[in-house]
Amino acid sequence: MDTPEGLSVRVLWAIGVIYALLIAASLIVAIMKRRGPSEATSELSRRVTSWWFMITIFTIAIVTNRIVSTVFLGLMAFLAFKEYLSLIPTRRIDRLIVLFAYLAIPVQFIFAHQDRYGLFLTFIPVWMFLFFPIAMTLAGKTEGFLRAVGTLSWGMMITVFALSHTAMLLGAGDKAGPAGGAGLLLFLVALTQFNDVAQFTWGKLFGKRKITPTVSPNKTWEGFLGGLATTAVVAALAGPFLTPLSMPWAGLAGAMIAVSGFFGDVTISAFKRDLGVKDSGGLIPGHGGILDRVDSLIYAAPVFYHAMHFFVFSGRIS
Repeated sequence: MDTPEGLSVRVLWAIGVIYALLIAASLIVAIMKRRGPSEATSELSRRVTSWWFMITIFTIAIVTNRIVSTVFLGLMAFLAFKEYLSLIPTRRIDRLIVLFAYLAIPVQFIFAHQDRYGLFLTFIPVWMFLFFPIAMTLAGKTEGFLRAVGTLSWGMMITVFALSHTAMLLGAGDKAGPAGGAGLLLFLVALTQFNDVAQFTWGKLFGKRKITPTVSPNKTWEGFLGGLATTAVVAALAGPFLTPLSMPWAGLAGAMIAVSGFFGDVTISAFKRDLGVKDSGGLIPGHGGILDRVDSLIYAAPVFYHAMHFFVFSGRIS
């Protein structure tokens, strides 16, 4: 699975189907715009654009050499972390410590590329988590200490550690079934983005009851449950083609991705509301930054990978 030539035909077919759906969605949005601008059309356009961006990014990661792919995914985590730090003012005395945090990113992705599960699992949550407060203590400035430790540690967790699970999926190899690790990664990313659009669409059609009125007022129970059900059905159909999962287990995996993706979305929304910003950055003019685009993956990627690791790769279910 290390070269484009080694990609499963299933993955190439799936990529073709996804792009066909994206083209269809874009045409629908274009028709809706011609009928007159509206807030719903504008938001749907924004989400379809996000879907184009994410699928293209991960398609590049999937079809290139796995070393290049890992570097590419690491760059995505780097940009997300950099964007996070641009929103969280850091103390001047911590600049060297922030440099160490940046240097930890390639180390984490090397562990992922080598499939060194133990080191991958402990490097940031244990060793970097312990290193940050020690280094800040030795720097000798106690004012703002707790805030600095907390924001830097949490930032590393939600960006670098969470997103590095995409590289672990890509390197799953023979454990990942007929489509390999590329199939698992495509399954995760496509469903995460599809769920976002599905929840929005169901919410606009039938949404009445707010689910998080103070955090994300536009999200409703009807949208959440409609997106969850739709994503589970699509996952059940796609799962046996792209993963080692049978239809029932793939449907359950789809539901899990939908729920965890929703949690990632609203968590980053709460983060931005606390800071008083609408978008985390301006990577895509008019459509926010990288953190806005990967918010759902921040929860979905770790949840999906560890479920696969403990229940599928271990042979407990199939």
